[in-house]
Amino acid sequence: ILRAGASGNVKIMFPMVASLEEIRRAKLLLKEAKKELALQKVPFDDQMEIGIMIEIPSAALKADALAKECNFFSIGSNDLTQYTLAVDRTNERVAKLYDHMHPAVLKLIRETIEAGHRANIWVGLCGEFAADPLGIVLLVGLGIDELSMTPASVPLAKEIIRTLDTAKAQAIAQKALELNTPLEVTRYLQKEIGEKFPKIFDLIKIENSASS
Repeated sequence: ILRAGASGNVKIMFPMVASLEEIRRAKLLLKEAKKELALQKVPFDDQMEIGIMIEIPSAALKADALAKECNFFSIGSNDLTQYTLAVDRTNERVAKLYDHMHPAVLKLIRETIEAGHRANIWVGLCGEFAADPLGIVLLVGLGIDELSMTPASVPLAKEIIRTLDTAKAQAIAQKALELNTPLEVTRYLQKEIGEKFPKIFDLIKIENSASS
C-alpha cells in the first residue's frame, strides 16, 4: 500500500479498531514498514493519510481520543448498528431488530462526527445507511463529510443532497435524535422531509416505484 501511494492518491484505513492501544500499535507497525522501504530505497508515500473505521461502540465512545491519532474516520454503519444492538443481521430470527434508525446508533454516529470535527479531521460513512434516502437527509444534518455507497445509489443521493437546505436538515437531525424508537425516527423524517423538502419526497417515491 505504501508503495502504491508513491504514484497515486492512496490512504490506509485500519478496521475494527476498539482501543487507543490498537491504533498506536498499528501505526508503529506502519512506521517499521516505512523504514524497511527506505532502507531498500523503494519509493513510497511517507505522508499517506491514516484513517480508522469506526464500526464498534467502544471506538465511537472513544472517538475524541482516536481522532488525535489519525487523519480521518469512516463510520461502518452496518457493523456499528449490528454491534450496538447485539443483532446478527443475517439471522432471520432477529434480523427485524436490526435498524440503523435506532436512536442509540444515531447518537454514536453523531458523537463520532462531532469528535472528528473537533479534531479537524473529516468523517465519512459507508454501509446501507449511506444510501438510505431518509438517512442521507439525517446524515447531512449531522454534518457528515462523505458518503460511500454502491454506484447504483449515487444518482438519487446526488439529487437529494443538491436539493437539501443544510440549516433545515440540521434542525431535522437535532429533533430526530430526541426521539426514542426507530419507528418514531422514521415517521418523523418522512413527515418533515415531505413538508420541508417535497422535491426529495417525490424523488424517493419515484425511486420506490421503479424498484417495486
